[in-house]
Amino acid sequence: MKRRTVVIGLLGTTIDRGMGARRWEVWRPTVAACQHEDLLVDRFELLHPRRFTALAETVRDDIRHVSPETEVRLVPHETSDPWDFEEVYGGLHDFARSYRFDTETEDYLVHITTGSHVAQICLFLLMESRHLPGRLLQTNPPPRRRAGAPGTFSLIDLDLSKYDRIATRFARDEMDERSLLKSGIQTRSVAFNEVVERLDRVTVRSSSPILLLGPTGAGKSLLARRIYELKKTRRLVKGPFVEVNCATVRGDAAMSALFGHVKGAFTGAVRDRPGLLLGANNGFLFLDEVGELGLDEQAMLLRALEEKRFLPLGGDKEVSSDFQLIAGTNRDLADAVTAGRFREDLLARINLWTFTLPGLADRREDIEPNLDYELDQFRRRTGTAVTFSKEARARFLAFATSDTAVWPGNFRDLNAVITRLATLAPAGRVTVDQVGAEVAHLKAVWSKAQSASPPGLVERVMPSTAAAQLDRFDRVQLEYVLQVSRRAVSLSAAGRTLFDRSRERKKVANDADRLRKYLARFDLEWTTVKERLL
Repeated sequence: MKRRTVVIGLLGTTIDRGMGARRWEVWRPTVAACQHEDLLVDRFELLHPRRFTALAETVRDDIRHVSPETEVRLVPHETSDPWDFEEVYGGLHDFARSYRFDTETEDYLVHITTGSHVAQICLFLLMESRHLPGRLLQTNPPPRRRAGAPGTFSLIDLDLSKYDRIATRFARDEMDERSLLKSGIQTRSVAFNEVVERLDRVTVRSSSPILLLGPTGAGKSLLARRIYELKKTRRLVKGPFVEVNCATVRGDAAMSALFGHVKGAFTGAVRDRPGLLLGANNGFLFLDEVGELGLDEQAMLLRALEEKRFLPLGGDKEVSSDFQLIAGTNRDLADAVTAGRFREDLLARINLWTFTLPGLADRREDIEPNLDYELDQFRRRTGTAVTFSKEARARFLAFATSDTAVWPGNFRDLNAVITRLATLAPAGRVTVDQVGAEVAHLKAVWSKAQSASPPGLVERVMPSTAAAQLDRFDRVQLEYVLQVSRRAVSLSAAGRTLFDRSRERKKVANDADRLRKYLARFDLEWTTVKERLL
């Protein structure tokens, strides 16, 4: 049995108009859709507003004139605002849900030529989601608008399974973007790759501040620049990338560097200075070590973020700058807020999108691909290609990925190691003896640094001999408990934070008592802990 062809379309309240006999001299897409000899329409579902019923009836009668075999059904379809996306989509969605489609005996075409642009987009989405099963029908006017000519038409199948190359291209573009964020390194760390995947989506969809957390040398600065480059490739940003290490500026120098100054603002201010915030207009401002900013600079930065305006040092006229902020820090900003060193309102403003970068010691599976990356970077800098002998590479990776390698400087340490090995490699090939000497050097340097490093929280509240006897598990757990206790205003508040899940299952909350008993295991008391952690 021959399948019937059904067209679903919206009345073109402007383009389908025509008066008297002269209307046949005008191309009207709804009528024209039924004039093609090679497209026989059995039924036309014509959706129209009630106030245009007279026009819909005229179109129906004209279709009957050019195609007597076509049944035209007038379907009242109300939309108070044709440019309200939610309303238009909702109305068309309701129609699609209520319509009785018979896909076994009928083929459906959705006429995409008429209706507002919003309606056309909604029809496309409903077709793609298969709420409207079938194909798109696109009609086009004839050349030079020849009177009475139906023009041309095309049928578009939105079955995306037939467009594997398009899907593959989208996937490839997404992979390229994530590769850009990773500097082209084929990273293997699950934790880091999850950060990059989430960051990729945020980068192209949001212009809100981004906060990068992680230890020194974890790659915050490099990643910030890659975020900017990704935005640049998507044409989402026009201005420059401006970077400043907040630890290097203090007092008036910080104010002047960030917000600029006017001539005579202070001794030595012999001319106006625009400042980095103004220089980042329409671009990116990366504030590394943002936790080092003074409170006055934090207040001005907050206003600049919220109002896009600020006052240069010594000036009486505001300037404006629209930039996206990326902030980086290796500090616990929540601790800084508690200690009064960081503004709580600024932290709330910049931590909408927060990403924690793991250190190299937590990404040991990424050491090998980063080794190859550093060798390639050395080649680019010096023009000299350097490789490892098979034995030397195995020896280096065995050490680098072991627990013995602590990598306190993270990727900066790795960069320095590869630079030393590559520079001294005889005939451009790193040897086993070289690796052995470098490993011995690293062990000595790291051991000395660890012995000279300031004590952790555990050492601040316990005698060193007692702290040295703790199991590693107990040390990590106690260190976290002490971090929470340092920020808490009371024993009960600390207990509520530490036992927030288990306390929900208890009839009587005893958070303070549980924490007191936990500290007693280590011969510690709450008052002593608070005094020693100040």
